[in-house]
Amino acid sequence: MAGGQIQLIDLVKRFGDFTAVDGLNLDMPSGEFFSLLGPSGCGKTTTLRMIAGFERPTEGSILLDGENVASTPPHKRNVNTVFQNYALFPHLTVAKNVAFGLKYQNISKQEEKERVGAALELVRLTGFEDRRPNQLSGGQQQRVALARALILRPTVLLLDEPLGALDAKLRKALQIELKSIQEEVGITFLYVTHDQEEALTMSDRIAVMSNGRVEQVGPPKEVYEDPRTAYVADFLGVSNLMDGEAHGLTSGGCRVTVGEFELVAGEGEADSVGECKVTIRPERVELKPQGTSGANMIPAMVERVVYVGATLQLIVHLPSGDTIQAWMQNEGGDVPYAAGTPVVAHLPQEALRVLPRGEISAEGFAAAAAH
Repeated sequence: MAGGQIQLIDLVKRFGDFTAVDGLNLDMPSGEFFSLLGPSGCGKTTTLRMIAGFERPTEGSILLDGENVASTPPHKRNVNTVFQNYALFPHLTVAKNVAFGLKYQNISKQEEKERVGAALELVRLTGFEDRRPNQLSGGQQQRVALARALILRPTVLLLDEPLGALDAKLRKALQIELKSIQEEVGITFLYVTHDQEEALTMSDRIAVMSNGRVEQVGPPKEVYEDPRTAYVADFLGVSNLMDGEAHGLTSGGCRVTVGEFELVAGEGEADSVGECKVTIRPERVELKPQGTSGANMIPAMVERVVYVGATLQLIVHLPSGDTIQAWMQNEGGDVPYAAGTPVVAHLPQEALRVLPRGEISAEGFAAAAAH
């Protein structure tokens, strides 16, 4: 389906003295699965509501296929929205819920039946036409809401945390299913979530938001592995952030010190000088036996071992006072390190990144603690 490009230009939304969205500039090409990711209060849902037409911008433009729709009523925009609570009519069957929006279109009963059938087939609910919402599971209700939105053939589908009310196992299954449906219908999906795994699993690109602004935009792999700010590194996934001192470019990267130990960070701002943040993902930290020597090695002490099934999460204390995590694949057998074991933490040069020193928000710390 052609069309569906969204462009936000200097978009601002204020509620009294509070600025919810602060000068947003984004370009979402037609047919892309684009996610707005951030903590509560970052402005992502307000942005979606402005695109839908439920909120009017204070300033700026919303272009849909090149046309500014900032002042256009919701029903005159070729977009549709799926909400977290689904908003199904309990007294109507699945088929009638899906067909509800078609009653304002001048189509025959036969065409309505065909379009309902096609929409239900798309979301894998053929045969459920005569059931009512209370006879469906949460995942099935979510798919009915999706079919009801898609049957109107919008160029853009807006999804406001639609999996938030589902249990973890079903949520993972529907993440894959949603991406599959988006690829099949070929329209633009704009997905709002605070869940990093959802954004990483489904998106073609992610915009990480904070305080009404975009911190970074890019494909999931780029945003996860190449964070541009300490906030993005801290919010997206789990990141070990250490205070350091950068001493500028050296062979292979930036020479940094963490406490008394000199390291080389092969990623990030290689020419940095002065106070900085040094970061590495837990899965890239390697623990070695006490006494191991070599580049980018720091003596450490295992404080705690957390068993989480597929991985072992080791909390490790460094002489600098920093506490970091090291994740190890669970390969069965005994846990290789116990609390109190002296070790050496190897922070590989190619996995270590230097970032400009900056404040990490309370939301960022909370998000990291929750994961």
